[in-house]
Amino acid sequence: MSSGDSFYITTPIFYPSDVPHIGHGYTEVAADVLARWHRQAGDDTWLLTGTDEHGQKMLRTAAAGGMTPGEWADRLVAESWIPLLKTLDIANDDFIRTTQPRHESGVQAFVSKLHDDGYIYTGEYEGYYCVGCEEYKQQSELVEGTGPFEGQLVCAIHSKPVELLQERNYFFRMSDFQEKLLALYEARPDFVQPESARNEVVSFVKQGLADLSISRSSFDWGIPIPWDSDHILYVWFDALLNYATAVGYGVDEKNFERRWPGVQLVGKDILRFHAVIWPAMLMAAGLEVPKHVFAHGWLLVGGEKMSKSKLTGIAPEQITDVFGSDAFRYYFMRAITFGQDGSFSWEDLSARYQAELANGFGNLASRVTAMITRYCDGVVPAEALPTDADLVVRRTVEKAVADSDAAIERFAIHEAIAAVWTIVDELNGYITEQEPWVLAKNPANRDRLSTVLYTAAEGLRALAVLLSPVIPKATAKLWTSLGAEQSVGALADQRLREAGRWGVLPAGSTVTKLEALFPRIEQEVEDAAAPTPAA
Repeated sequence: MSSGDSFYITTPIFYPSDVPHIGHGYTEVAADVLARWHRQAGDDTWLLTGTDEHGQKMLRTAAAGGMTPGEWADRLVAESWIPLLKTLDIANDDFIRTTQPRHESGVQAFVSKLHDDGYIYTGEYEGYYCVGCEEYKQQSELVEGTGPFEGQLVCAIHSKPVELLQERNYFFRMSDFQEKLLALYEARPDFVQPESARNEVVSFVKQGLADLSISRSSFDWGIPIPWDSDHILYVWFDALLNYATAVGYGVDEKNFERRWPGVQLVGKDILRFHAVIWPAMLMAAGLEVPKHVFAHGWLLVGGEKMSKSKLTGIAPEQITDVFGSDAFRYYFMRAITFGQDGSFSWEDLSARYQAELANGFGNLASRVTAMITRYCDGVVPAEALPTDADLVVRRTVEKAVADSDAAIERFAIHEAIAAVWTIVDELNGYITEQEPWVLAKNPANRDRLSTVLYTAAEGLRALAVLLSPVIPKATAKLWTSLGAEQSVGALADQRLREAGRWGVLPAGSTVTKLEALFPRIEQEVEDAAAPTPAA
């Protein structure tokens, strides 16, 4: 991608039926890192997140809490979901709620167009419905219940009984789009990613597509069908449209044209909605399908997917209150192959925090700034004639920029961070070999000392730019300590794809004391894991 291109990325919109856990945080951070990367590269970037507030699950959850669904959503959004963004340093550009008028009007315009164009008809439907998934289930997606649900059919995902529903509904002619979808997957192999997700979707569509029931009449918490107020729109048909309504569909065509299409980042459990139903809806409306649908894996704790319904969630604050938001962001983006399932453990988090963040990056930054303060009176020295060792650092930085940006284009966030980390490892080895503390003892080595310290400082300058999408707080502190704010400009204005250009940090920049970026954590890991997990 060249600088200036449009990059619109979305998270799924989350049910505010309960408080968020680290699985939600994982998705938010991944989208934010991708958005920050493109923003730092100069691309016209827009990050959307939000909440999906309609449907039967919200209605029942609110009723159990003694509130209307609107009151319940307002409270959870204000007290839990908006604060999550601050907790994890999410720099979103918009937050959409499906109860907002801008969304409802866009949805009704979209559905009316499909109806007028003959893609919606009436019919009778009977099937097993999972309220937790807000989805009719095929027989193959159900299992025999155990324990209190013995003798009942339960959803394989939620382990809760499904309900047999029969009602007159409106249907979307999704079966019309089977061949068009298969042609899309064939023509654009990277439309659904990763490859395992694409294979799953292709296999599913090849089995045949049935028309989709898109209305409900047994309850009224949803967006009314424009031509029939006795029906509300099926919650998924409503929710998927947030990606379009948030950027102006039906209201602000100029902005919609600027942003659309985007990248939809989803959890693999909602892949089919986004990679089958959603593009079929867009095709029916004559709109472009997304650039990509990327399905990341699940976060596993103790070998099991975290779940609010199974009370196995961990609140993000349980991590950030001890390790900080940068460590949360770094750990989940580095430790897990993006697109695959990943296991979380407190021990692994603690070990990576100490080895990679505190000892690797943090200690490097502290040593370099301290040596410039001690040996050069706090002023970045001018480099003299570089040696082969210095040039290796330059080439490492240059390669890391290219490799990390290429990895981001593939959504391989873990690979991008690993590429950047080659600079951390190279600089740590370089300082050990060059021994600036020995060079400083002999005035005859002054030019060599200056070159070593400049090389290290300029390497840190590049690291601050490259790591700012991942660990924004630490890199902002480092940028200030290097004196780059005054001598180079704001960190946010540094173009990421140009971070490998050597000599950006000018000699004469004033270095200030740098507090430990990742201070030692005295508290035992067991203490961090002790609070009761969030439901």
